[in-house]
Order: sequence, then C-alpha cells, then structure tokens
Amino acid sequence: MTDYGSLVDRLDAIAEELDDLMFDQLREAAAEKRGRPDDDKRLTQARRAIEKAARLLRGDQNVLQ
Repeated sequence: MTDYGSLVDRLDAIAEELDDLMFDQLREAAAEKRGRPDDDKRLTQARRAIEKAARLLRGDQNVLQ
C-alpha cells in the first residue's frame, strides 16, 4: 500500500487553516454584531471535503461519517 502520509499531513494543515479563517471571520462578525459571514457555509463545506479526502487516504473505514 502506498504511504500517503505527507499528503494527509498537508490536507490536515489546510483544514486547520480553513478553521482559523472561519473562526477569524466569526469573531469579526460577532464584534461587529453582524450575522453569519457570507463565506461561512462555503468554507465549512470545503473543510469537510478536505477532511474526507484525508480520511480516505488514511484508509479510514468510516469515511461517510
């Protein structure tokens, strides 16, 4: 089986970057008493897709969860 460790690590890092970006946007919106940021849903979907890709490469059995 091929070792995808470095690719999985990069995907995990991207997911963390997206989390940081999302939290920054949420903090700004809360400070300005605005609602949910426009990009929040799209960033959440992107993070979930990246996390799913990392799970697939790890060979996790419960990818759809």
